[in-house]
Amino acid sequence: MAVQKLYAGATLRELRGRVALTQKTFASRLGISLPYLNQMENNNRPISTTVILGLVQQFGFDISELQAGDDARLVSDMREALADPLFTGPSPALADLRLVAANAPSLARAFLDLHAGYRQTHERLASLDEALGREDARLQPSPWEEVRDFFHYCDNYIDAIDRAAERFANTRAPTQSLAQAAISRLEHMGVTVSFAREVALRHFDPEAKHLTLARDTAPATQTFQLLLQMALLTHKDLLHATLDLANFQSPAAREIALVGLGNYFAGAALMPYGAFLEAAQSTRHDLELLSTQFGASLEQVAHRLSTLQRPGAKGIPFFFVRVDQAGTITKRHSATALQFARYGGACPLWNVHRAFEIPGQFLRQLAETPDGIRYFCLARDVSKSGGAYHSPTRRYAIGLGCEIRHADALVYADHMSTSAPEAYEPIGISCRICERRDCHQRALPPLERRLRVDQHLREILPYQIE
Repeated sequence: MAVQKLYAGATLRELRGRVALTQKTFASRLGISLPYLNQMENNNRPISTTVILGLVQQFGFDISELQAGDDARLVSDMREALADPLFTGPSPALADLRLVAANAPSLARAFLDLHAGYRQTHERLASLDEALGREDARLQPSPWEEVRDFFHYCDNYIDAIDRAAERFANTRAPTQSLAQAAISRLEHMGVTVSFAREVALRHFDPEAKHLTLARDTAPATQTFQLLLQMALLTHKDLLHATLDLANFQSPAAREIALVGLGNYFAGAALMPYGAFLEAAQSTRHDLELLSTQFGASLEQVAHRLSTLQRPGAKGIPFFFVRVDQAGTITKRHSATALQFARYGGACPLWNVHRAFEIPGQFLRQLAETPDGIRYFCLARDVSKSGGAYHSPTRRYAIGLGCEIRHADALVYADHMSTSAPEAYEPIGISCRICERRDCHQRALPPLERRLRVDQHLREILPYQIE
């Protein structure tokens, strides 16, 4: 098998920026010439083994940081954007998109922001009765989309907050539960905590310094909400410093992200990085065992597994997704080459959609995407009770998966024929950018291919893809 060459010029430039060295000094420390470094930083040459060893020995860099982290996300997002009917000409070649993502990631993100602004404006114009005459009917991304993309491009891992949450969890008294430790910290700040029936999950009165939690919710939910409120009050400076770096375009996005960072702290405290990574590996990523050990829900455990991307101590690169019963993606993250569509739902051939049909069971699937990469996929339905008979129950399905080369580390992949090509189901990302010609579930034709319609022939689809 041929060894894949590693082009990571943008990452190499970013690593040099961290140590604040000129190209000349950086090249000298690595034992290479200045022109050679320049060529690597501009992706005219792959990064050599000598340079990789130099980065480790001279600067202590994590080799995994040289892998194309954002590149795959940017390429996937650009492909989806370019599949918009707005672009009538031929789509750029995949190789060209990879070059842009590797050499000019800022330009790629600017293009995505521009396309998102176009979609926002287009949607507003489609409902003039709502948009006309409103002072806020201006070009800007949706706050939800802005926050979603922030976490997406942070690799869903915020190091400073993750470590702060881990310190809190590891320094509490041995006899204290996380909930007790959080209550103690809040009371130290003059906050009183009570539990009541028929209230919101969490309600904090800043004037009275009183926190009320729903009494009838699951203990895991109560602990999570306690940790969230504690993070908002005791780690305010850290959270706001992170928000300052994000530079959100609207106050609404900043407020949404603030709660998101509080949620992140709560999850990281509930499942401290080091202990959780060790437990995940020892249990072979058994979600139910991890749920019991850390007092977390299955969804919280699956989500946490997808965030184990700490440099020097990374877990398995997982993708995680949550969909509602209409197939709409409500949470998404991927540390793998598989990237979810920014707009619309997920591929209907994916097992996450079948989870609603078989409640209470884990569904396993071997799948292959059009680029030839094979995955192990796990799906399970999740119900969130409202806590009372008349309260609505929310139903979702969660999906967790990794590339097939990691399947041996998952208990769920036991006894599956991972070496049999016929065992893999063909799945895609979005019909608009999926090139499969014989998919019986195709909803839309691929916009990058010509269609041929034969009035005398009707197969699975009413057209043929050339």
